[in-house]
Amino acid sequence: MSRETDDVREAIAGELHLMDPGVRMSRSAARQLLDPDFVEVGASGRRWTYDEMLAALPELDGATESGPRYEPSEITGVQLAPGLVHLTYETTMDGDRARRSSLWRKQGAAATWQMYYHQATPIPENDQ
Repeated sequence: MSRETDDVREAIAGELHLMDPGVRMSRSAARQLLDPDFVEVGASGRRWTYDEMLAALPELDGATESGPRYEPSEITGVQLAPGLVHLTYETTMDGDRARRSSLWRKQGAAATWQMYYHQATPIPENDQ
């Protein structure tokens, strides 16, 4: 198996962990998966920074075991450069769909994959 395949697989695993309610409720678990330079443009159009996301994550959708959860599909990834993976996929939550794009990077002494950038775009109801 190629290194690129392993890197993409590791980034996908990180992406899926960030959708887990246990991770969303744990600031320390989320901190391990988010790059300190993290930025997100959410489906609402809001821009989130690392600190804002860590503070809000326990209150956002998908953070409770009993509530609605993200249902990801069609996750694909490509290694853009050493230490940089781009993922694309769709999610459904409580009937709302979104197309998502994430950049994951691996750098520094720890050399773990962390989400550097994420963007979500709502999918209109009539779009298949």
